[in-house]
Amino acid sequence: MKARHYERWAPVLLAAALVLLWQVVVTAANIPDYLFPSPWQIAQQFAEFKGPLLAAAWSTFWVTMVGFGIAIVVGVLLGFLVGSSRTAYAAVYPLMVGFNAVPKAAIVPILVVWFGIGLGPGITTAFLISFFPITVNIATGLATLEPELEDVLRVLGAKRWDVLVKVGLPRSMPYFYGSLKIAITLAFVGTVLAEMTAGDSGIGNLIQTAGSQQRMPLAFAGLVAISVMAMAMYELFSYVERHTTAWAHRGSQGQ
Repeated sequence: MKARHYERWAPVLLAAALVLLWQVVVTAANIPDYLFPSPWQIAQQFAEFKGPLLAAAWSTFWVTMVGFGIAIVVGVLLGFLVGSSRTAYAAVYPLMVGFNAVPKAAIVPILVVWFGIGLGPGITTAFLISFFPITVNIATGLATLEPELEDVLRVLGAKRWDVLVKVGLPRSMPYFYGSLKIAITLAFVGTVLAEMTAGDSGIGNLIQTAGSQQRMPLAFAGLVAISVMAMAMYELFSYVERHTTAWAHRGSQGQ
């Protein structure tokens, strides 16, 4: 119980120690805020610009969630298709790797031409940058189904569809939740990237404006807001994972 208690509070204690060290270093070195602000200066910006920061954070959050929701639907369907067939896996997977290697920053100007300035590029970029991990993990979970298990189920009368849906998909759930925890952080990165390049609202636009005015404490406040939202969603998926796929972690829970 003590070990679990320490594990639960370890991230908080480490974060507090890093923030304290950050404050001490900036204060001792007398670093100006337009170069590298201290945590106290960032906190002051939160208090002073609470309204605009909350409005920008909400705009970024819901745009990210829309793109991320589309990524889940497309990622699961495409992952099921790729993972359920060796031919589809061999044909589609290399193309997906090549597409994922394209820098998303290079796609944003094209999205501006297609959708204009506003929400369209943010939603699309969040989708494009986050669907790949979901697809890969679902496909991996299905493609690595043990041949012996599949043979036994076939002997018992199960069809290929039954094996995939009743055994393959439940077995892929740990992979799925792992991909969600990765993809949600990438989705926020994609949204902010699009907002900085082609947005008229959101945290990305706020950071871009604050940076151009050399108001680094406000820009860092925007970065902190993004980090908090990403960590909150990560913890949400971790909570759901622990309560829906506990069977997959029985061995590690007893350690």
